[in-house]
Amino acid sequence: MRRPRPSSLRAYAAAFGFLSFVVPRFALADPPSDDAPNEPPAEPAVAPEAPTGLVPPRLRDAADPDVPPQLDAPGRVVLELRVEPDGHVSDATVLESTHAFLEEPARVAAHALVFEPATDDGVPIPALIAFAFDFAPPPPPPPPPPPPAPEPAPTPPAVADDEIASIDVEVHAERAPLEPTRHSLDAAEVRRVPGTNGDAIRAIESLPGVARPPGLDGSIIVRGSAPQDTQVFVDGALIPLAYHFGGVSSVVPSEILDRLELRPGNFGSEYGRGMGGVVDLGIRSPRRDRLGGLLQVDVIDGRFLFEGPIGERTRFLVAGRRSWVDAWLGRVLESADTKVRTAPVYWDWQAIVEHDVTRRTTARLFLFGADDRLALTIDAPSPDEPSVSGDLSARSGFTRAQVRIDSRLTDDVRWTQSLTWGTEVFKLRFGDHFANGRIYSLQGRSEVRARLHPRVAIVGGVEVLWQRYDVDLKLTPYPAANEPPGPNFGRPARSITATPASTRSAAYATLELTPIDGLRLLPGLRVDHSQDTRDVTFDPRFAARWAIHEGDFGTTLKGAVGLYRQPPQPVESLSPFGTPGVNSSRSRHASVGIEQGLGPALRLSLEGFHKRFEDLVIAQASDRDTAVGVDFVNEGSGRAYGLEAMLRFPAGHSRFFGWISYTLSRSERREGDAPSHLFEFDQTHILSALGSVDLGRGWSVGGRWRYVTGSPSTFYAGGHVDLDAGAYAPVQDGEPFSRRLPAFHQLDLRIDKTWTFSAWRLTAYLDVRNAYNRQNPEGFTYRYDYAESETIPGLPILPVLGLRGEM
Repeated sequence: MRRPRPSSLRAYAAAFGFLSFVVPRFALADPPSDDAPNEPPAEPAVAPEAPTGLVPPRLRDAADPDVPPQLDAPGRVVLELRVEPDGHVSDATVLESTHAFLEEPARVAAHALVFEPATDDGVPIPALIAFAFDFAPPPPPPPPPPPPAPEPAPTPPAVADDEIASIDVEVHAERAPLEPTRHSLDAAEVRRVPGTNGDAIRAIESLPGVARPPGLDGSIIVRGSAPQDTQVFVDGALIPLAYHFGGVSSVVPSEILDRLELRPGNFGSEYGRGMGGVVDLGIRSPRRDRLGGLLQVDVIDGRFLFEGPIGERTRFLVAGRRSWVDAWLGRVLESADTKVRTAPVYWDWQAIVEHDVTRRTTARLFLFGADDRLALTIDAPSPDEPSVSGDLSARSGFTRAQVRIDSRLTDDVRWTQSLTWGTEVFKLRFGDHFANGRIYSLQGRSEVRARLHPRVAIVGGVEVLWQRYDVDLKLTPYPAANEPPGPNFGRPARSITATPASTRSAAYATLELTPIDGLRLLPGLRVDHSQDTRDVTFDPRFAARWAIHEGDFGTTLKGAVGLYRQPPQPVESLSPFGTPGVNSSRSRHASVGIEQGLGPALRLSLEGFHKRFEDLVIAQASDRDTAVGVDFVNEGSGRAYGLEAMLRFPAGHSRFFGWISYTLSRSERREGDAPSHLFEFDQTHILSALGSVDLGRGWSVGGRWRYVTGSPSTFYAGGHVDLDAGAYAPVQDGEPFSRRLPAFHQLDLRIDKTWTFSAWRLTAYLDVRNAYNRQNPEGFTYRYDYAESETIPGLPILPVLGLRGEM
């Protein structure tokens, strides 16, 4: 059997949008717990896995920062420092500053500080702390004789240990990952990655293992898996879409993020129902000290944020964003033989109220959502799909409301509970075809992290996901994998109204064993139950990290194996669409690698991975009359394997940060007894090189260059008349996905200029995508008889100019 041909897929993407586009993105997976606790200001925060006897770092050797001569009023810089087990500072990130020109002297002085390290039952551990430097302006010049010159005022020293508490220091003994590899980006890096307009999720496309999706597609493709195999979580809540229309911007703005983490594979047992990777976005707490906010406007969108305290124990945050793309893209669409009624427009919103119930318990209410809309008239229909013409409109969106209670029952035990209610909507109409869907979901999770012994810890929990689908559609049937290519408009349309529902639950546990110093063993087990497939699955997993040598030139070996299952998509298993008896797909993950320090900040990571896919769900022509025209069977298989490398110099060590990442990979699929073929998202070489440098005086510049092997494609040598449909059907030139598009390469540039005033700062920026205007091919469009073709180019050069004001 063979996969559907591109002509069938294109027609189906337009005609069966709800079932093939939206529902697969509602990948059913369990949301992870949030890593960072939310603590009351009266007490330092304690790490999730902090054992009895956690002692924060204490300043041993102070350092005096240089005072710039232009300072004419007292100033302060608050930094987040990473204090290593040897007491030295390896990273310093600016949290707040009164003057931009004070930031670099503060960072330099921070790296000269020496601490008594944080300890866990006497064992030194890394920690994150807040630390402040106070600056006094240089003394005035001495008056001329005869009056004697005044004694110069001494430069204030670094904040002493007993003063640290006055700036509400939070100490986090960093929770080690429950997987061998986890890539993290901090806010300072995300805001300055060129070509992303400061967008957090777009920044992950430059990390190892992440393939480039087709142009104007917001898919996330990780380690050779399908896009729907990778889940995105926002503060523990599963979301259906990572990007707004076209993949230009993510649905969550970077300004509210505390962290961004990518787990490309072999993730821990707390994640499930997915065979790809995991993108985990952590939402930061609102400000505790004073009211603040920001306003930003550029040619892509406008956004605002307002936050601050409500009393001593409560704080809030509200934010929103609306695109301006419709202001200029409408003219572009009009020039492409379309009559635009509503050009693409998106908006999103976020609201947080956080309250310290007790010294050890914090409650949070988090509301957020997104909405995208498009409406136009197509005057020139596709030659192979003349039914795709006339009025076309689309809308997608979602909302989430989450209540979370985070409790530190003791210094050894943390209990996190969350309940998330969500709605999702999708509407697609073209001509007399339509698909309207609304999904209601309820996610619940209860998780405990406990230290049982200085060398034994456990993470365990239960979670449940309930979803109901309200569907009303009139579309052509689903194309089968063993059907020859041909025009879809010749198929009779079907009308379906249904309200299926499903419940999926799970329990999981992972042990963290440290038999000797530096060696962490992580055996885990996940048990899932799916109501729609009526099966119970057991997924054992194991990971290990061995820090052979610590320090700037430290060496860490890592490896993992595990079993991962993914339930069928709702269209494949739920009545009246799905097929009774279809089961979960299965994937076996294995990886091995090494992390090597090459100096105080430079790190090199090498990792090989292998995935084997079994029991993949495919569509098969059916002899019976089914709602979608096919049966779904577990007869697909495949594999993905490769090597990832990353050389990284993170932010906080100097004026420069950047990395070089490279992925060598291959991904294959097979339907039934047919020969294996390249997966349609396979990319052999993926190279990203980026960097940004702080030039001082508020200026920073950066660049990013990417090279990606062209995606596999099916080419056509001509066409023949399909008498049943009354149109031409293509004749393939070779096997499906046997040839590739030309390679993709692109240069992005960014320049920022910041002016700092007494109470606020203003930043102007220019982010230029595709700086040398490379015409990257994204596909081909064919004449009605497939005798001639034209290349579909990607986006041309796109300069994004904007202003950002912050209080």
